[in-house]
Amino acid sequence: MRRRVMLVDDHPMWLEAMGEDLEDDGFEIVATARTGEECLTRARATEPEVLIMDLQIPEPDGATCTEILMREFPDLNVLVVSASGERRDVLRAVKAGARGYLLKSATPQEMLDGVRQTARGQAVFTPSLAGLVLGEFQRLTSPEGSPNQPPALTAREIEVLRYVAKGMAYREIAEELFVSHRTVQNHVQNVLRKLQLNNRVELTLYAVERGYTE
Repeated sequence: MRRRVMLVDDHPMWLEAMGEDLEDDGFEIVATARTGEECLTRARATEPEVLIMDLQIPEPDGATCTEILMREFPDLNVLVVSASGERRDVLRAVKAGARGYLLKSATPQEMLDGVRQTARGQAVFTPSLAGLVLGEFQRLTSPEGSPNQPPALTAREIEVLRYVAKGMAYREIAEELFVSHRTVQNHVQNVLRKLQLNNRVELTLYAVERGYTE
């Protein structure tokens, strides 16, 4: 089944080239956008599975659009592709809900591999940025001087956490556990609240750090 992809960037030549590469690789481009307003309108109309997002677009910017759309479409997989490798931009994108962050200096093959991984629900980062994201996550979840004891999770919450860490969408988890999509969402929200995390990307990093993916 072809994955439905939307591209957001204010450079038409980049949109065209990236779109052609993805279509040649078997993806379906359902929409493109060059501004934040176009992004929100067209994403709501087409409901893509994967959103390739530039940060520096006319307002609202890419991080803001990501945050808005992730609230409306929790199973959306967002990959930021940006020229900026600044710590502030990377962490803001992750906090907004982006599943990955690649620099535009990446090779075409690295881009395709990143989109494939994102479509499978995996977290993907340019190698030089991966350590930054994990280090920040560790700093936030292990404050200096506090005991490194995770909050207690129920058996079902741990089960859901393991599936989230594998990159499964909420509906896939619901089918696996024979529960409703809403029940899975509630479990995830409870885990996020208990762990004081913001989104699925941080939840995945937590699961990796604690060995829940093994």
